[in-house]
Amino acid sequence: MSATIDYYFSPPSPWTYLGHARFTDMARRAGASIRVLPTDFGKVFAVSGGLPLGQRAPQRQAYRLVELARFSGHLQVPMHLKPRFFPVAGDDAACLIIAVNLHDGAEAAMRLSGAVFEAVWRDERNIADAAVLAQLLNEQGLSAQRLQQAGSAEVTQRYAANTQQAIDNAVFGAPSYVVDGDMFWGQDRLDFVERKLAAR
Repeated sequence: MSATIDYYFSPPSPWTYLGHARFTDMARRAGASIRVLPTDFGKVFAVSGGLPLGQRAPQRQAYRLVELARFSGHLQVPMHLKPRFFPVAGDDAACLIIAVNLHDGAEAAMRLSGAVFEAVWRDERNIADAAVLAQLLNEQGLSAQRLQQAGSAEVTQRYAANTQQAIDNAVFGAPSYVVDGDMFWGQDRLDFVERKLAAR
């Protein structure tokens, strides 16, 4: 039986951006399916002890930039370390990804997720702007109706359910990948995800 990977992330997460293409390729090679689970990490942090970036100690904030530069260079994934629109609210983008997942499937949701991450970290676009989200839908060949559907009760309930599922499963940071109950936190753990998939 092929694996299913639970993929918890936040649309503005730089670490999710750095690992997304690699993770997508890895899952495809393994024949694994992905449950696309945009999550409200503000609520996760409230119960896990995490802090939003602006509330972290200055030395932690400084080292984060060092590590982002290191991984960007190592992985050859282009990124602005301090993009124009960051910090940025990710709820609208998260709900749009959920709407696409519901109506177009996980593969389309993964493509849109990648486009959202690139919009923030590569292209310096504002993912809290509905016009930008509409452009991203168009660029991915997806229906403009998804933007309206992103505000539906079904989508907002799914977003809340994803977040509660993350909390219940002891997820505390983005990205997190869960395979057969084993959690792997961070794009720098993808080698372990690959080993897990190969060993099934």
